[in-house]
This record gives sequence, C-alpha cells and structure tokens, in this order.
Amino acid sequence: MREYLLTLCITAAVTYLLTGPVRKFAIVAGAMPEIRARDVHREPTPRLGGIAMFFGLCAGLLVADHLTNLNEVFAKSNEPRALLSGAALIWLIGVLDDKFEIDALIKLGGQMIAAGVMVMQGLTILWLPVPGVGSVALTQWQGTLLTVALVVITINAVNFVDGLDGLASGMVCIAAGAFFLYAYRIWYSYGIEAAAPATLFSAILMGMCLGFLPHNMHPARIFMGDSGSMLIGLVLAAGAISITGQIDPDALKLFAGSEKAAVHQTVPVYIPLLLPLSIIAVPAADLISAIVRRTWRGQSPFAADRGHLHHRLLEIGHSHSRAVWIMYFWSALIAFGSLAYSVNSASMWIVLGVVFLSAIGLVLLLLPRFTPRAPMWAQAFVPPRYRRRRRPVVAEPVEVEQRTPVAVGVAGVNGATALGARSRVPERRKAETSS
Repeated sequence: MREYLLTLCITAAVTYLLTGPVRKFAIVAGAMPEIRARDVHREPTPRLGGIAMFFGLCAGLLVADHLTNLNEVFAKSNEPRALLSGAALIWLIGVLDDKFEIDALIKLGGQMIAAGVMVMQGLTILWLPVPGVGSVALTQWQGTLLTVALVVITINAVNFVDGLDGLASGMVCIAAGAFFLYAYRIWYSYGIEAAAPATLFSAILMGMCLGFLPHNMHPARIFMGDSGSMLIGLVLAAGAISITGQIDPDALKLFAGSEKAAVHQTVPVYIPLLLPLSIIAVPAADLISAIVRRTWRGQSPFAADRGHLHHRLLEIGHSHSRAVWIMYFWSALIAFGSLAYSVNSASMWIVLGVVFLSAIGLVLLLLPRFTPRAPMWAQAFVPPRYRRRRRPVVAEPVEVEQRTPVAVGVAGVNGATALGARSRVPERRKAETSS
C-alpha cells in the first residue's frame, strides 16, 4: 500500500507542477479557442492540460518500475507497456485535436487504433464471468472486438462529460478511487497477482486527476482538452479490462466452493465493470442520452450541443459549482455503493444507505424548483438565498419647517445664519463675471 501511495503522490506532484508551464505553452501556441455557443465559461481558456497529465502518467510508471514490490508488475506482465503505448497514441491525437480541431471520425479511428495497440501487446479480455455458467472463454476476434468497444465507450463517455470546470477530472478521480479499493481487495485479500496491474493503473489515474484538479476547479485556469479527457478515459478502461477479462474466477473457488459460486460471488462488480457502468454510470448515461438525442434529431452522434446532464443542471437553476458537486455526489454514490455491495451483498444496511443517500441527492437536485426559507432563529447560519426577505420599511413623510429669511442687521442674529446677506453675494459675483 505504501508503494501505491508513493506512486500516487509522485504522479500528482508531477502533474501539478507541469500544469503551470503547460498553460503558458498553450497560450503561446494558440491553443486557446474562442468561446462557442455551447461553452459555459465566459473568457477564452487555454487547453492542452493533457500534456501535464501524460507526463504525470509516465512519471508514475517510471517510479513504480523502480520500487521493490511494484517492479514485479512490470516483470510478470506486459500490461503497463501496453497501457503506455495506447496512452501515447491517444494523447497525441488529443493534442492535435486541441490545436487544430480534427474531424470526429478521425478521432474515432484513432481511439480504435489505440485500443488495438493495447490488444496486440496483451491487454485484452480473455474470458467473461457469466452468472450460473462460469467463465466463458473468448476467441481472439471476440476478445479484440469487446476490448476495442469497451475502450471507445469509456473514452467518449469521459469526453462527453467534460463540460464544466473540474467535472471530468473529479468524476474520474472518484471512479478511480472506488476501482482502486476493489482491485486492491482482490489482490491483497485473495492473493491474486493478476489484479496488481489494475491496482497500479487506478493509483496512477487518481494521481493524474488530483494533480490537475487545483488548476481546473472553477474558475478554471486551464482545460484538459481532448488530450486529457481521452487519456484518462483510456487509463480507466485499461484497468477495467485488466481486472475483468484477465482474472480467472477459478482462482477464487477455494474461497467460494466452486467456479460457478466464485463467479456468482463476484457478479455485483464483475458485470458492472464489464461495460463499466457502475464506475462511470453518470458519464455513460450522458453518452447514451446524447447519442439518442442527436440521432433522433437527424444529427451526427458527435455533433456538439447543450443537452448534456451538466447543461441541464445549469438550466434548472444550479450554480456552476453546485452542478459539479451534484455530479460528484451521484458518481460517488453509484461507484462506492457498488463497491460496498460487492463486499457484502447480503447486508440490508447497504441497500438502505444507498436508498437514503439517493433521496438526499434527489432533494439537492430539485432544490432550485422551490425556494425554502429557514426559520428566524437560523437566519445567520444559512446562505442569503434561503433567508427570509425583510419587507422594506416605508418612511413616513417628514414635514419640513419653513424658515423665514431674516433681514440683515436684526439684533440677536449671527451673521453666519443671515440668509439675506449670503444669498446676494454669489449673485453679485456672477454678475461681475458675466459682464
């Protein structure tokens, strides 16, 4: 665990320190496009934040290769090299898109090629755990097609949700945190070394997102762009492929009794990680709704619009920051809820806790629909928008006492209050100046 944490911290530090120079480079290179109709930000903001994230990935893999225990991951598996190869290719395509706005079909082809590069180096789905059947072996073509489909779906899901400051990096960080706990449990509790690469990928992914978030929170000083969103989507997909299609459930039969029972025991997380809907359920739902919406209108599935989930939250009346935190909440609830259910699926308290938190999330989601007012005793502890408005006090008209001018030379009257004398001096000076 200490080596994983060290790798995470090194990755976060390198990403954080490089983001500032990358921002200056993006401004000089002109990777700061004009504000489009679908954009939420008001000022042009540089992109290319994925450059810092990619070098953070390289630093994390380099540090892990020189650690005592994590070095075995590189010695026994070719998956880290496969990840680095696919990440370099998808990162290069993203950098070109951030600068030159390449066509969507070209990006889709690049995503498929990057997934194919990882498959050629061994990072592929070999079998699927099916409930009641056991592990079903896949042919080479079946594994390749399923791996490419999973990579493309995950990359575009993360890319579609990257619409608000800090949204994509925060949601992927939450997903990576839940994924890390699950993979570490498989590796440490069951002693399955095949789960070590997925655990390493999750730790590095958390470091990349945590190092970039301080620069990307609202108001963002730099965007990750497609070079960053496609990169973190590919790393997340690589971890899901590694732990879902590489680990044989038969390795768990000593603890569950048989292979079928082992598969049934791990179903709560194995099947969701297959597509992976529980870890990135919110981005996947946004992706599906966007494809259906645009196809229904006769548009291309890759045509940009303002119909994403985060855009709808803003239209409801949520502020920029609150919309981001609501998306964080639902991502964490689904990801960690699935994780808790996989640990103890027989516990009713987990289900009740998820239902209770879902109710809280719905209240927060619909909060702008009504305007609750706090009681008088709680006025000082709530934001101004929830305080009771005080009625304006209408002041009664005050009668102005009319003063009678006093003639000059009246006894008992001070010269400073003699209105007659002061009213004639300015008039005389005005007459002299006009003449």
